[in-house]
Formats: sequence, structure tokens, C-alpha cells
Amino acid sequence: MRLLFVGDVVGSLGRETITTYLPKLKKKYRPQVTIVNGENAASGRGITEKIYKGFLQDGADVVTLGNHAWDNHQIFEFIHDAKKLVRPANYPRETTPGVGMVFVKVNQVELAVINLQARTFMTPIEDPFVVMDELITEARQRTPLIFVDFHGEVTSEKQAMGWYTDGRISALVGTHTHVQTNDGRILPNGTAYLTDVGMTGPYDGILGMQRPAVIDKFKTALPHRFEVVTDGRAMLSYCVIDIDDQTGKAKKIEAQMISPDRPFRD
Repeated sequence: MRLLFVGDVVGSLGRETITTYLPKLKKKYRPQVTIVNGENAASGRGITEKIYKGFLQDGADVVTLGNHAWDNHQIFEFIHDAKKLVRPANYPRETTPGVGMVFVKVNQVELAVINLQARTFMTPIEDPFVVMDELITEARQRTPLIFVDFHGEVTSEKQAMGWYTDGRISALVGTHTHVQTNDGRILPNGTAYLTDVGMTGPYDGILGMQRPAVIDKFKTALPHRFEVVTDGRAMLSYCVIDIDDQTGKAKKIEAQMISPDRPFRD
């Protein structure tokens, strides 16, 4: 099985870039499953039903989220019916709507897609390591093919989760920092790992936000409201992962980017 995973879509520029390039990427790589992280898709904060359905129309099979999942309150109106939308599984299960894992069937093979959120410098929700163990046990009753979007701030926590799950899942790819890392690898027991896949959206902002407010915050240490960049040049960050259908072990992971400095090539 081949997976295509596209990193955090930020604002309208990110959505437009998905519409432009996702069909081209699918034609180029021919993935069996395409996953898009959409937690910043609505003006940089959260997601709406229209945006979610737009991703599916553009070719996504699953949409994952993160700590900004709840910033746009419209999500509470449609998440129960959004069968291909995955929010972090380690939010309190008794009170949080939606699901933290979905299964995608391709021919006679199933892929489990899990979304988890780290805790360092983030909301102190349930322990992702404990929840990971529970979800792996549940998923492996149906399939050895398991992909995890681990949404976190700290590199070391992401690496720790990668090593913790090595050999038990097919791939763990980090999201949230919006900067693609160059450490894609297959861990010794067969799990593909990448610290962060990067973002999709404004190329000339700071993590997708307008530069002046971000710079002033660092200069003054005073609060500033960050606004997403809505026009200009764009980028798309993604990775492609090949997995053995029988064992669930990864065979290859490749991180790539489309940008003005790295134009798309068929």
C-alpha cells in the first residue's frame, strides 16, 4: 500500500494549493490512501464542514486534525457525521465528540488512521502513550497497517513516540510545527518515521501567519493577534510512504515539498 500524507493546510491559500496540486500528486504517485491534515484550514484556525467536504472532493480519503480542531465551533455541528474526519484520540473520551481512529478499506486490505496529540507545551490532555497502546491493540485486531499523525510541538516527544511504537505500527508522521524536517527514515523494526511533514499554505508568512505581528511579538514580548496570510506565493508539504500489505512494515518514506523554489514536476 502506498500512502500520501499532506501537512497542515493553512487558510485559503492552503486550500487553493490542495485543489491545484492534490490531483496532480495522486496522478504522479498513485497512492491507495491520501490523508490531509486540516486543523488550520479555516482562516488558520479549525475547520468547517464545507472545507472538510472540499478536501474529500479534491481527493483526500481521510482528514486529520490537532490542537486547533475546536477553534471553529462549527465542527460541533458536523463532526458526528464526518466519517472520514479524525481528531486527536487522547482528548477526554467521555466528553469529546468525534473519533480518534478510522479504518480505510482498499480492496481486501484495511488501513487504520490514528490521530494523537502530544502534551509538552500543549494542552495537558490524556497520556498519548497510554492511548496509543490501546488503539494499537484495537487496530491490530483488524489490520497490521497503521498510520499515525502525531500532532506535537517538541521534537523529542515525537521521536520518543516513534521509537516507542517501532514495529507495532506502519508509520508515525509528526504535524503541528509547520516546518518540514529532513529525518525521514525506517526505524529498525519497520516503522516509517518523520518528525514533521510541514505545512501547506502561505510561503512568505511565518508558519502561515502575517510576518509583522509575529516579529513584533518577539521584539516586544507583548500580545499580538496573528492573522493568516491570504494571498501571495504558496507551498505544499507532503510525504509518500510504501507499506507491505502483509506485514504492515514500511518499506520507504520520502518527504517532499512544492514551492516557488521547488516547483512541481510530473
